[in-house]
Amino acid sequence: MSMQPPPPPTTPPTSSAPGGYPVTMTFALPDRVARWRPLVQWILAIPHFVVLWALGVVAGIVVVIAWFTGVILGKVPRTLLDLIAMYLRYSASVNAYAGFLHSTYPPFAIDSSTADPGKDPHVHVDVVPQEEDRSRLTIFFRYFMLIPQMIVLLFVSIAASVVWFIAFFAVIVLGRWPDGLREFVLGYLRWNQRVSAYAYLLTDDYPPFSLR
Repeated sequence: MSMQPPPPPTTPPTSSAPGGYPVTMTFALPDRVARWRPLVQWILAIPHFVVLWALGVVAGIVVVIAWFTGVILGKVPRTLLDLIAMYLRYSASVNAYAGFLHSTYPPFAIDSSTADPGKDPHVHVDVVPQEEDRSRLTIFFRYFMLIPQMIVLLFVSIAASVVWFIAFFAVIVLGRWPDGLREFVLGYLRWNQRVSAYAYLLTDDYPPFSLR
């Protein structure tokens, strides 16, 4: 079983910013994925999952600090927003690789920046941070406001899990993602990223109920 270098990305980048939402997730994915990749990529991603877990602990602490500063001061320091954006970007990069959407091993990129540094050639997450003029009220009630999103996203995530399961066998047989399955999974990742950004206080703009 030879390990050939991955083909260059041929899928044009697709944006996740309906209506100009301040968190965008774009992809540049290859048309084909080696048939053996779905069998092992989740194993190869284990070191990234360890790092991601540690970053998640840090991000959780940062969000608590951001919540108090937002409620008390009506603003969130840019340093905190940069750290949160870094965690969400790294998470998106790792999940795309572990989900065999491409075959390029992601870098251990922990650059704290709301602008994507471009180190992952396949997945890009950019954030227009909201530092000043924060809504104290929506920050205070943020997690109650997320309940409708979480309910709908739960069902979408179940559907995405089923699609990923089907795609696992499709890629093994065909050596590529069927277009419809891939677009649904990418839509789920976009939606989840926007909800996560809202939950982690990167923006006060309520995320749309959309896969686009």
